[in-house]
Amino acid sequence: MSDAFEKITLRQLQIFLAVVEHKSFVAAAAQLDLTPPAVSMQMSRLSEFLDAPLFDRDGRSIQLTAAATALIPYAERMTEALIEACNVIDGLQGRLDHLVRVAMVTTSRNFGPHLLQEFGRLHPDIQIETTIANREKVIELLETGNVDLALMGRPPQRIEVEAVPFASHPYVLIGHPAHILAGKQHIARRELVNFKFIAREAGSGTRMIHDYYFTSHSVQFPSIYVVMDSNENIKQAVMANMGLAFISAHTIALECQTKKLRILPAEDMPAMREWFAVHLKGRQLRPAAESFKAFVLNEGPNFIRRFFGNLPKELLRA
Repeated sequence: MSDAFEKITLRQLQIFLAVVEHKSFVAAAAQLDLTPPAVSMQMSRLSEFLDAPLFDRDGRSIQLTAAATALIPYAERMTEALIEACNVIDGLQGRLDHLVRVAMVTTSRNFGPHLLQEFGRLHPDIQIETTIANREKVIELLETGNVDLALMGRPPQRIEVEAVPFASHPYVLIGHPAHILAGKQHIARRELVNFKFIAREAGSGTRMIHDYYFTSHSVQFPSIYVVMDSNENIKQAVMANMGLAFISAHTIALECQTKKLRILPAEDMPAMREWFAVHLKGRQLRPAAESFKAFVLNEGPNFIRRFFGNLPKELLRA
């Protein structure tokens, strides 16, 4: 392996990480726009240069060897270092000074694009790239430096970030207008254990609200009738009277206005959280990203109040 340093390429490490992610040469090839034989050949060469097997075949899938597992963090560091170097050089050349890359959690999709549109109207010289994804994907984009800022409801814990709140974020309990609880003036927490719930996937911000509502008071969990991967699907399920759900009030403005959903007066609800503008700690933002951050912090509260003006007033306090 003495000459491995001269023979191993960054492209081979990129292919290696794609294979590790998918546990499949075919899926890695599709991601990288290569053919499966090309991926197989490059992995054979990498294994040869390292003088160690990297993958064991198990039917149609592949398993990582001890050597492959050991290689992963080094391959990640090298590819990330190259990305960072390219970003620095692009910044020096002025290519990124007028670009801001923003990621948003799916809960913010109702207002986030409108917020970006307002920013773009005030800063027509700045190009905006937007990604809307679940919480884990947004954290991954932050961690790898593929976005400058994120709009999310709860800052991540596993990476160091600077997180500044810019607006209140109420969560509520919703039900179908014909649900048996819809006519009540107050619903005790313990009363809810007798009803079916629609919930987001484990790890999402909305699911954390759901779980904490019961565990914080040592109340038995109600039955989760079905788990769904988006707030839009949850709204449709509740409108079909399949069950109750905790959800961001910022995702149901239209449904409340048209009386397709009802906010239920559950004990200790609404649960008031905050929207945060988040970026990696210690990473200097480029001018366009700094402008967007300043806009969100200065204009975000008034924007949220205007945008969600049709929600009950008690949900709009900032």
